[in-house]
Amino acid sequence: MTLFAATLSAAVLLLAPGLVLLWNGPAVERVARAFPRSQAAAYVFFGGGALWFLDLIAHLGPADFGEYRQILIFIFAAVGLGAFFVSRDFLAVRGVAILLLLAARPALDASMIYTPPPETRVWLNGFIYIAIVASIYFGTVPYQARDFIGWLFFKSSRPRVLGALCAAYGVALAVLATTYYQKY
Repeated sequence: MTLFAATLSAAVLLLAPGLVLLWNGPAVERVARAFPRSQAAAYVFFGGGALWFLDLIAHLGPADFGEYRQILIFIFAAVGLGAFFVSRDFLAVRGVAILLLLAARPALDASMIYTPPPETRVWLNGFIYIAIVASIYFGTVPYQARDFIGWLFFKSSRPRVLGALCAAYGVALAVLATTYYQKY
């Protein structure tokens, strides 16, 4: 992944929910409140995260327990499938956390690969580290996502403020990505 692609991807990840929250139509709150326990979202996000993780295991080298990869694939596939039957609550939140944590590595690698690295990469890295901390937190206590959504929509101005902040950061990253297009 190039620095341009990583920065533009982060911009899109901020702009999409930022613009939706900024708009804050009547369906936004309904969808947001239903998301943490949504089975369809769990299949998409948790299933996608599990498949990505299994793909990473399938490509392990000999130094990373590669000779045990079939056993590891079987164990983690069983755990991933079992999660849909044993702990169905908040799988969508856990799935988003998994995907963000897995996406953080290639994005951070892209920002560290260039010598000398651009000083402006701190904006991308800042977003990535915030996403990592939020993913670890909400992945371990996913019911807090439900509580955060309740707090967010308690006042009608809160979603718009958060949406404006996310959208502004996304626009800043998108503009920054255009400066990387030729060089990085």
